[in-house]
Amino acid sequence: MADRDEGERGEIEDRSAPRATIVHEAVRKQGKEELARPAGSLFWSAVAAGIAITASVIAQGALHHKLPAEMGGRTVVAQLGYPLGFLIVILGRLQLFTEQTIVTVLPLVTRPSGRALAATARLWGIVLLGNLVGTAAAAALNIHGHVVSPGLLDAMLAVSRESLMHKAPSAMLLQGIPAGFLIATVAWLRAASSGGEFWIVLTLTFAIVLGDFTHVVAGAAEAFLLLFSGEAGPGQVLGGMILPALVGNVIGGTGLFALLAHAQVRQEL
Repeated sequence: MADRDEGERGEIEDRSAPRATIVHEAVRKQGKEELARPAGSLFWSAVAAGIAITASVIAQGALHHKLPAEMGGRTVVAQLGYPLGFLIVILGRLQLFTEQTIVTVLPLVTRPSGRALAATARLWGIVLLGNLVGTAAAAALNIHGHVVSPGLLDAMLAVSRESLMHKAPSAMLLQGIPAGFLIATVAWLRAASSGGEFWIVLTLTFAIVLGDFTHVVAGAAEAFLLLFSGEAGPGQVLGGMILPALVGNVIGGTGLFALLAHAQVRQEL
């Protein structure tokens, strides 16, 4: 009877979801490991992520290009291509700036110090720079390197125009808040889940494009396409598209999700 009870308790433990404190510590541990990585490793991983995230624009453009113009729900079906770049980046463990807004902040808010703040700022700066370099390089290659067909390139530009050109900077910022929150949620749920990472990333990143929210790195891939095609100027791209989305993503990922995730377990740590 005692053995059976012990076995049942083990099965109950196996079937139970991990406590919030365990998830918090798993994410914090990941953040500490990322903060300790060499600058070169972070930068080149971030560059690779910036290049890979362009797959989202390519996939959306390809679906937009291939689907019949008169097809009902064409836009929504084309948006199914948006998660592709995120799947490559997140499942491939590449450095994505918005994912770091929770991962590297939890070590800072758990044990605040000037040294921890400097380490977080260092990682954020390196990863953001690498992401932007990667998206810019991929956009230049697509525009000037002719690596995609003219029809596909036109469709990618059409998707980018629809996503960015009609939005004011204030809208970019506000719509960046839920995007930052959702990407931070990806990191939290991956730590809480023992499987299903593919579906977590797919569902939450599809929610970003479905809600017409703005993500700084995926948006930069679109913005640089518009820049190198001559449809937008440097000031408009940097000040009117990338910077507002960046601020919104940081507010959503750090100011909302990371701090709330820490607040719920702070007294239990």
